[in-house]
Amino acid sequence: MHDALIDRIYESSFVPENWPGVLDDLAALTEASGGLLFAVRDKVLNWTSSESLGPVFQSYVSDGWFSRCTRRVCLFSRNQPSFLVEHDFWTPDELDANPIYRDFFRPRGLGWSAGTGLMMPTGDNIVFSIERAFERGPIELERVHALNALRPHLARAALIAARLGLRSASTASDALAAMGLPALMLDESATVIEANSLMQELDDHVQWRALDRVVLRDASADAMLRRALSQPPGTPEVDAGVQSFALRAQDGRASRVGHLIPIRRAAHDIFGRSYAVLVITPVTTRRAPSVELLRSLFDLTPSEARVARSLAGGNSLDDIAADGGVSRNTVRAQLRQVMDKTGCTRQAEVTALMSNIAIGQPAVATDGGGP
Repeated sequence: MHDALIDRIYESSFVPENWPGVLDDLAALTEASGGLLFAVRDKVLNWTSSESLGPVFQSYVSDGWFSRCTRRVCLFSRNQPSFLVEHDFWTPDELDANPIYRDFFRPRGLGWSAGTGLMMPTGDNIVFSIERAFERGPIELERVHALNALRPHLARAALIAARLGLRSASTASDALAAMGLPALMLDESATVIEANSLMQELDDHVQWRALDRVVLRDASADAMLRRALSQPPGTPEVDAGVQSFALRAQDGRASRVGHLIPIRRAAHDIFGRSYAVLVITPVTTRRAPSVELLRSLFDLTPSEARVARSLAGGNSLDDIAADGGVSRNTVRAQLRQVMDKTGCTRQAEVTALMSNIAIGQPAVATDGGGP
């Protein structure tokens, strides 16, 4: 599935000047005009777009439309792990009266989009949006599905790009230091080539072995890491192993999340012979996990994520089947997929893990600001 595009997405993690071309490819999947990526942290905005849309979105940011647009609020408030389109939020009449669409997008020939919001536990808020010409009509559901299939890769790549401020690092050491998160470079045998200082503080999760080898103390997470590292480039995602996974402490509570970011194409100019970068982000334990978080952690499908979240909320399989209008056998099949993707062997272990995962997400802006 789009193997070359996936490689380019991961390449753009560390070579951000390639994002415009990736956004063009995403636009081509949807017969759109182009795409854009916004990343905000601590009120600092970084953004990039397809070259064709550069002047439009430069005006969008510099002329104050960015601060008045409500699209980001809509995307984040839905808390859905998917791309969304205008009619997910507004009726046709509401859209016609929306000043951003009426006075900015439509006069410039745009007016239809598919966008997704990503709230990271690091405080980075990220938006991808694919923009289509108004005369072409709304983006169709099957094209949204095509974007959703790429969304887990976009999320992992955008996290790195956001941490680097959408700027290229000249060396691997610079890149690891600029992330501001524990990170290390690995070859395919899990030998560490380089690590930043923050990684040295994670002795409760990472055990250092002879010959620069590391293992994750959480055996399930370590098995997922090694499976993902063992897959050659181009392996179909369904067989490639989970690339984001929870790291559990000795008491079984998930307190960190590991993200394995493959090194692809021109990124080897920075990282040399490295196969991947392992980045570890924080987790807190305040409330039941959102569907969005579960999909981000384990690449679950929406139905699998709902099963997992329902288990965390104390619901039985019969309750979940009744609420979803499906058979108990369907729910059991979805549970088996959840177990495979989380490294759990029993339903009780899934319930315990899910009950201990939550992210203290930053509050959604309510002032109308956003892309």
